[in-house]
Amino acid sequence: MLFRESAESVAARALEGSLFLHLTEQFVHAHGYKPGSSEVRSWERSIPALTGALLDAGLGQVEVMLEYALPLTSKRADAVLAGVHPLTGAPSYVVVELKQWSDAHPEDGEPLLCRVEAYGRPVLNPIEQVRGYCDYLVSFNGALAEHPERISGAAFLHNATEFGMSGLDEVEQTERGRLFTADRRGDFIGYLQARLAPRPGAAAADELIAGKIQPSVQLMSVAAQEVREREQFVLLDEQRIAYEMVLGAVRKAQQADHKEVIVVTGGPGSGKSVIALSLLGELYRRGVSALHATGSQSFTKTMRKVAGARKREVQDLFKYFNSFMTAERNGLGVLICDEAHRIRKTSANRYTKAELRTDKAQIEELIDAARVPVFLLDQHQVVRPGEMGTVGQIQQAAAEKKLDCRVVSLDSQFRCGGSDAYLRWVVRLLGLDGDQPVAWEPDGKVGLEVVDSPEELEAFLVDRRAHGYGARMSAGYCWKWTTKIPPGQALPADVAIGDWARPWNVFGDRAVLGAPPAALWATDPAGFGQVGCVYTAQGFEYDWSGVIIGPDLVWRGDRWVVDRRASKDPVFTKATPNADVDRLVRNTYKVLLTRGMIGTVIYSTDAETRDKLRELVGTGTAITAPA
Repeated sequence: MLFRESAESVAARALEGSLFLHLTEQFVHAHGYKPGSSEVRSWERSIPALTGALLDAGLGQVEVMLEYALPLTSKRADAVLAGVHPLTGAPSYVVVELKQWSDAHPEDGEPLLCRVEAYGRPVLNPIEQVRGYCDYLVSFNGALAEHPERISGAAFLHNATEFGMSGLDEVEQTERGRLFTADRRGDFIGYLQARLAPRPGAAAADELIAGKIQPSVQLMSVAAQEVREREQFVLLDEQRIAYEMVLGAVRKAQQADHKEVIVVTGGPGSGKSVIALSLLGELYRRGVSALHATGSQSFTKTMRKVAGARKREVQDLFKYFNSFMTAERNGLGVLICDEAHRIRKTSANRYTKAELRTDKAQIEELIDAARVPVFLLDQHQVVRPGEMGTVGQIQQAAAEKKLDCRVVSLDSQFRCGGSDAYLRWVVRLLGLDGDQPVAWEPDGKVGLEVVDSPEELEAFLVDRRAHGYGARMSAGYCWKWTTKIPPGQALPADVAIGDWARPWNVFGDRAVLGAPPAALWATDPAGFGQVGCVYTAQGFEYDWSGVIIGPDLVWRGDRWVVDRRASKDPVFTKATPNADVDRLVRNTYKVLLTRGMIGTVIYSTDAETRDKLRELVGTGTAITAPA
C-alpha cells in the first residue's frame, strides 16, 4: 500500500496538503515512475470524500489503507478500511473503490460493462470491480481465506446522482459489491457503521497485512477444472472487461447476423491465457461452439494433456493456427487465438498438400473461421522470423473485411510477483522501447539475483526446489542441439560452459530416459536438469526462473550488441536481416526473463555483461516467498 493511518489522520494530512505529496513519493518508489496527473487529481478529490464520510459516521479511528496492493499482482484497491465489527467484535474490512464519475451507463445493454464519457472504451461496472477485489483477497490472503465473512466491498461515486448512474445497479448487489452515489451518501454512512465500530482499527489492519499470502494459481495446475468444471480464476478489471466483451459479442452473434473481432493485448503475466481458458470453459459449459488455437506446439500439446486428460472432446478443443485452412466460414461461434503474436504469413508449409496451398493470409483464415475471433497477444514476444501477429495487422485485416475490431489492453501484472516495475525494468534492460537500462530498485514483490557461474545458478534453483518451489533453467539458443538420440542413450550435455554442462530439453514428442517430451518440459517436474529454450518456455510459468544469457547478446561500452554468429537457432538464415535478428534475440530474452512467478536468477557467459548486470542489480533481492 502507499499509505496507512487512521481516518482522522488521513483527513488532517489531506487538509494540509501533505498526503498527496507523500502518496506521489511512495508511488514513484513502488512503481519506478511518476503517477499521472489524473491519478493525483483523483487522490485530491476522492480521498477527502471518503474520509469525510468516515468522520461523519463517527469512524475516525478506523484504519485507512490507501492504494492497497492486491497480493501477487500489480492491481491496487483505492482503499481498504480496517476495524472491528460492531456486533461480533471480530476484525472487519471494507474495500472501497472511489469514482469521480458524474455520468455512466451500461454498454449496449450489458450492465457488467459501462460507458463513461471520459474514456474511449468500455470499463468494468464498479460493483463488479470491487466484488472482484474482495473475491481475490479472499482467494489469496490467509487472514480472509479462513474468515471470508469479514470482508465487504462498496463503490462510492461521490460526484454522481442516481439519475446519472441509471442502469448500473442492474448488476446484482451483494455483500462484496454495493454501489453508492452522492445523493445516497447517508446510506453509505449507514453501510459503514453497520460493518465498522467506532474503535481503533490498527490491530485489524496488522492482521490483514500479516495474512499468509498463498502462491498464485498457476495456469496448468487448474486448467482441467477451469475448462471442464468451474471458474478457477478471479478476473480483475481489464481481464473481466475482455471476458465480458467476448461474451457480449457472442450474444449479439446469436441474436443477429453479427460478427466482430476482439484483440486483447498485454505483457507477460497480464492474464491473457487465463482469459482464454476462462472463456473456453464458460463457452464449453454453455454449449457455444468454441476452439482454442495457438502457434505453439508446446502450449497446445500441454493443454491437451492437462485439460483434456480424461475427456477426448476437451482435447479436441485445442488446435493450431494452421488448422483452419479448410474451415467453414463462420462455422464456429468463437475462435480464441492465444499467443497470437506467433501468427505466420500463411498456414502452408512444406508438409501442406498441394491442393491446400493458397496465398490466403493466416490472419484472414482465423478471422473467417468464427463469428467472434479473439486474438490475445504480446508484440514483444515475437521470437521467430515470419511471426507477424500485431494489433495493427489484425486491425487492418478486420478493416479489409469491413468488420469492427475492438482492442482491450491489459495493464496489470500477475507473474513476477505481480511486479509491474520488474516488467518495465526488463523492457528497459533490453532496450525494447528505445530506453537505456536503469538500476533495479527492489519493490519487495519479486526476487532478482545475478550470479557468477552456471554452477551457482543451478545450486540456487536446487535450494529453491528443496523448499518446495518449482524451478527451471533456460538459455538463449547459443549451443548446438543434438536432436536425434539413439534409443537407450541419455541426452547429450550440449549446453557446455566451462566445466559445467547440461542437456537441452528433449527435442520431440517422446520422453528420453526420464526426461519429459519437449511440450511438457515447463510443467513436468522432471524438466529440471535440462535447459529449456524460448520455444519450450514461451507461454509457461514456474516459481523460479534461471536464465543463461549466451554470447548472442553482450554488453559493450554503453549498449547491447547482438552477435548473430553466436546464435545456433536454425530459424535465422542468411536471408534474415540483421535488424530482425537483433529484435528477435532481445525479444527472446524478454520471454525468458519473465517466466518466473516468484523470482529470476541471471547468469551471462560474458564477463563484461555480468559486470553490467551486477551494476544494475546490485546484491539482488532473493526474497523468501510465501510457502
